[in-house]
Amino acid sequence: MDSKLPSHLSLRTPAEIQNRLSERLRDLRLRMGWKQATLAERSGVSLPTVRRFEGGGQITLANFLRLVHALGRLEELADAFEPPPVRSIDELESEQPPRQRGHR
Repeated sequence: MDSKLPSHLSLRTPAEIQNRLSERLRDLRLRMGWKQATLAERSGVSLPTVRRFEGGGQITLANFLRLVHALGRLEELADAFEPPPVRSIDELESEQPPRQRGHR
């Protein structure tokens, strides 16, 4: 039996990623010399929302994207779900066209 994990599994939990993103955003804000109020003003996100996100990662996707945009890093997320590069001719030949709809 192959001991490798399937490529779609992660060793991190969603909560760990959430906390990591909030820490990185806070670190970026601080490197830029911005207060939380500055980020709130420049992003259009309320100050309590910025504080809540930096304190525990709770935020809507729309507000998260506004914060990232205000910090000048939005393009880094643009390719987040790109398919992985093809590694072989066999992979390329066996690739199925993407489904237009999900399963019921």
